[in-house]
Amino acid sequence: MQNLMPNFDQLGPVKVIHVHVPGAGLDGVLVVDNVAAGPAIGGLRMAPDVSALEAARLARSMTLKNAVAGIPHGGAKAVIAADPRLPQQQKQALVRAFACALRGERDYIFGPDMGTNETVMGWVKDEIGRATGLPRELGGIPLDEIGAAGWGVRHAAEVAAGFCGVRLVGARLAVQGFGAVGKHAARSLAERGAVLVAASDSGCTRHDPKGLDVANLIAFKDAGGELADYPGGEKLDREAVIGVECDIWIPAARPDVIREDNVGRLRARLVIEGANIPITEGAERMLHERGVLCVPDIVANAGGVICAAMEYAGASQTAALAAIEEKLRANTETTLKNARAANITPREAAIRLGRSRLETAMSSRRWGLF
Repeated sequence: MQNLMPNFDQLGPVKVIHVHVPGAGLDGVLVVDNVAAGPAIGGLRMAPDVSALEAARLARSMTLKNAVAGIPHGGAKAVIAADPRLPQQQKQALVRAFACALRGERDYIFGPDMGTNETVMGWVKDEIGRATGLPRELGGIPLDEIGAAGWGVRHAAEVAAGFCGVRLVGARLAVQGFGAVGKHAARSLAERGAVLVAASDSGCTRHDPKGLDVANLIAFKDAGGELADYPGGEKLDREAVIGVECDIWIPAARPDVIREDNVGRLRARLVIEGANIPITEGAERMLHERGVLCVPDIVANAGGVICAAMEYAGASQTAALAAIEEKLRANTETTLKNARAANITPREAAIRLGRSRLETAMSSRRWGLF
């Protein structure tokens, strides 16, 4: 794993812990960015190419996201450099070893992320008792099953559409990353009348300007299918989803999929960031200058962590979904109004909002002393 160190500033990170067990093949990093508002919640990501720097960037995103969302938790991120498709016994051994190594880090609460799920959180819970996003059978609210993040993306999109003149009924939708977040966002927006014209996964893009059948596509993916084998729509290169003409474009996969070198290919009026840090700040500024409205991840992608925080506090699924709807709608509207009033990008407005809430929390707690 690349071990480039993150930049440190007045917000954090407060801890960077590298867990390396050569004999077990375990190489992981935990970055606890800020705990002013309370113990940090952040997902455990598993991918072969993760790095300490990526963990730090994601942890800062979680700090700001949690602050904007107004939940009593700071931000963190954990990563394990491994293929998430490992045989279950091997994957379980890595996760359990990583959790045990972090048993004493009570400022961090594990949650699911790319490459991990409710089952994985069950293993963590069994080892150290400190996890959220648990299976329903363990008293959890299964984030991926109910589509908590996608539910939040829907409400961010509904509010944002009014700021850029997009009508959801008939709006052409493209989703980059048709996984846990992307498929639920597509389903929720299709219920509002949007038409899914393109979807991609790690193998290819499927495109049909007349609309893909969302229910069939989700059922196909849930059965373990890859879009390369899906019978509907035209098969295109994986990156082709960037250039599909649409009204709403949702990135729901890895970081930095839209950068300064490819942002010119994007042909959308509204971008709702369903993934963590999917667009570089420079590319966001370029979209802003072109008149493309971009709702940043620290606003639009908060549904999952709001649900996780509600679960950790013992709330019901119904209460969690209601909280996501209320917070996402209010925070999207506040962010976009502030951005318009100050003539700044929505990300800049969201960061100002998050930092303001963090500074208030930091002024009243001895958050950096352990």
